[in-house]
Amino acid sequence: MKTTTKFSTLHEATNQFLFSSLSKSLSSASTTKQLHRIHSIIITLGLEKSSFFSGKLISKYAQFKDPKSSFSVFHQVSPTANVYQWNSVIRALTHNGLFTKALGFYGKMRKLDVLPDKCTFPSVINSCAALVDIEMGQVVHENVLKMGLGSDLYIGNALVDMYARFGCMDEALKMFDGMPERDVVSWNSLISGYSANGYWVEALEFYSMSRMEGVIPDSFTVSSVLPACGGLVNVKEGELLHCLVEKIGLHGDVVVSNGLLSMYFKFNRLVEARRIFDEMVIRDTVSWNTLICGYSQMELFKESIEWFMLMVNRFKPDLLTITTVLRACGHLRDLEFGKFVHEYMKKGGFQSDVTADNILIDMYAKCDDLLASREVFDRMMCKDCVSWNSMINCYIQHLNYDEVLKLAMIMKVDMKVDSVTCVMLLSVSTQLADKELGKEIHCDIIKLGFDSDVIVNNSMVDMYAKCGLINDSLKVFENMKTHDRVTWNTIVAACVQSGDFTLGLRMINQMRTEGVMPDAATVLGILPMCSFFASKRQGKEIHGCIFRFGFETDVPTGNALIEMYSKCGSLKNSIQVFDRMKVRDVVTWTAMISAYGMYGEGGKALRAFEDMKATGVVPDHVTFVAIIYACSHSGLVEEGLACFDQMQKDYNLKPRIEHYACVVDLLSRSGLITKAEDFINSMPLKPDASIWGSLLSACRSSGNILVAERFAERILEQKSNDTGYYVLASNVYAILGKWDQVRMIRKSIRARGLKKDPGCSWIEIKRRLYVFGTGDKFFEQFEEVNKLLGIISGLMAKEGYVADLRYVLHDVEEDEKRDMLCGHSERLAIAFGLLNTEPGTPLQIMKNLRVCGDCHTVTKYISMIMQREILVRDANRFHLFKDGTCSCGDHW
Repeated sequence: MKTTTKFSTLHEATNQFLFSSLSKSLSSASTTKQLHRIHSIIITLGLEKSSFFSGKLISKYAQFKDPKSSFSVFHQVSPTANVYQWNSVIRALTHNGLFTKALGFYGKMRKLDVLPDKCTFPSVINSCAALVDIEMGQVVHENVLKMGLGSDLYIGNALVDMYARFGCMDEALKMFDGMPERDVVSWNSLISGYSANGYWVEALEFYSMSRMEGVIPDSFTVSSVLPACGGLVNVKEGELLHCLVEKIGLHGDVVVSNGLLSMYFKFNRLVEARRIFDEMVIRDTVSWNTLICGYSQMELFKESIEWFMLMVNRFKPDLLTITTVLRACGHLRDLEFGKFVHEYMKKGGFQSDVTADNILIDMYAKCDDLLASREVFDRMMCKDCVSWNSMINCYIQHLNYDEVLKLAMIMKVDMKVDSVTCVMLLSVSTQLADKELGKEIHCDIIKLGFDSDVIVNNSMVDMYAKCGLINDSLKVFENMKTHDRVTWNTIVAACVQSGDFTLGLRMINQMRTEGVMPDAATVLGILPMCSFFASKRQGKEIHGCIFRFGFETDVPTGNALIEMYSKCGSLKNSIQVFDRMKVRDVVTWTAMISAYGMYGEGGKALRAFEDMKATGVVPDHVTFVAIIYACSHSGLVEEGLACFDQMQKDYNLKPRIEHYACVVDLLSRSGLITKAEDFINSMPLKPDASIWGSLLSACRSSGNILVAERFAERILEQKSNDTGYYVLASNVYAILGKWDQVRMIRKSIRARGLKKDPGCSWIEIKRRLYVFGTGDKFFEQFEEVNKLLGIISGLMAKEGYVADLRYVLHDVEEDEKRDMLCGHSERLAIAFGLLNTEPGTPLQIMKNLRVCGDCHTVTKYISMIMQREILVRDANRFHLFKDGTCSCGDHW
């Protein structure tokens, strides 16, 4: 009996030793070979169905990324009611990313009535989170509550993490608040959830709360908070966190270092980012990617490529690195290196995904290799909307609109177009001014349901406006449920383009009523309207807004202000704006030269032109139009011709038709008609209506009517769509008394569907605009105005004024001609201004057409008789009338 007892005790001790040895060997196994040998011993000893050893084997095979062997061990013990074995296989599958299978085993376990325990749920919950299976996650949560495990710390942490990964932060917070016990993992789960979902403010708030509760942060806490600091560009909090990392010794953790590196790049702190990278003990692919992407995001594309070349000598880059470098090649237009990286991808065996192919298409397009872009596109097995849109955009950038439309047709068949496609196609119809194509795209937009998309609607407003269909543009605008700032800017620009400035100003007022804040683009839309109406008061109000909103340093805004003030009759303000501008581009200088030209300050325009060249700003085609125009309106013939010669000799700029027209105007305006005609005959370009119009206008002004008739015939041969040239020719025939020819031209204008712009003038008095048409009799104070003009006519006659009836272009009696001259719109506006302003104060009149010779003479007399300064802006320039003289010196 004693022997039996001793033997039993010895057997038990041997088993314990054996169990202990096998358990230690399993735990310490570091290779698959060692694990297989231990597994064989367990089978030999008949212990393979032991719940302890089977569970250990399942977990160990999972650690070695061998889920098939884990499943095989479990299969050998199946069916089993042992929850530890079920937990082991579910955990093994979750550990190896087989989340669907893990949930499948959980389902089988429940069907077999094996009751889960607190160790089952963390793995099951993690699988739900990984699959973003919200429905299953909620079922599992209900199971947890039914089993009374809701207060378990590890299950609670897993549920907080699951809801956070679902993006359900309200549920995650509710779960977190309901936890009776929390550890650092609980806080990390909530903080990382807020950070990963872009709720950076909340992430920092809960991090601060965790610190106040005495929770010591670990590497996971820090790596979750760093993106929040970077996203908010919260430099102070980021630097404090960096100090904490150094203090608690987390700087050696590669994940933390990568987070610091990314954060400093988001702060645009290149020096600190480099220091972090240089001091990293361990670097992984993420470290290099963060560095290369950081340089690229800071637009240091060359340096980004240089770091890539250093990386390939140490690490094999991944697809993220490759695509970042390809983007950098596109920005640098470095086709050679772009091809090198593409070849590296092929040789390195990289599996190019759709995103990488889309970036390749874009890179080749930016490097002007359209064939390579199309080659990448054509070989793609799978194309998404971005692929199609990228290829369409390539053709748009290269102005190959036929290919754009072909691709769009194929895209419609292969897959549904998106809103981006619609916007790009609308831009094509805008560029082509093809209203029929635009309407066709509009129909597609309605069918596809994009007619409520703000960006698409903005593009349609712009497209219709630029196709000359302002009513359709307004219709789209009015049907929009929401308007953003771009919408308002677009409709204002549409009004400006269509010439309906009154509507444009109404839109601006409506925009302000709706509380939409203007931006620089709004300002650039409003200022041309102030220029047209010569509304200096409103222009000054907008200038005040520009200061208030901080746009005064914006160069295009400064340029627009110079133009606005010059067209509103305030050259002084234009000069002040110009002088205050710290940065000036070619447009700035051109605007100033043009302003001087409008006021007949040709000498100052030439000085500005020389100053421009001295500062290193290179004049362009528009600058030369402005300077020759300025010389023309100041009688500076030799200087103007010298500027024309400079174009080709000094700047290699080939003169365009508008430059030749300016030279013809320069010569003919100074009475050099023969020289102007010789110049036209020597031109390499065929003269158009603008050339003959300049010559004809000068002949008419100088009274050389017989020569003018010959030029009028040339204008009629051009068949121009500009009514002004036909009117000019008609006026010449009217002066000659050839009324049959006048009637024929007027009939031709009507037949071609053209309209003559009626003459009108306007004046602003006490914040109100008064507009007068030629022969207008239906305005307030008409009787008083008519009476005053009669009195002034009598006073002028005493001073020697004789009406020039040549400027009445109608076949009527002389008395009626005199009455018609008195009804010219600028005279009505001047008389109205004299009646409604204080004696001695200056008047400012705007006119849409060129001032006629007789009105020019009359205004000189009025300035002398009434002792008033009268500033008149006509279609050509400004005239300052003072003491019986005009600033133009009769050069207009």
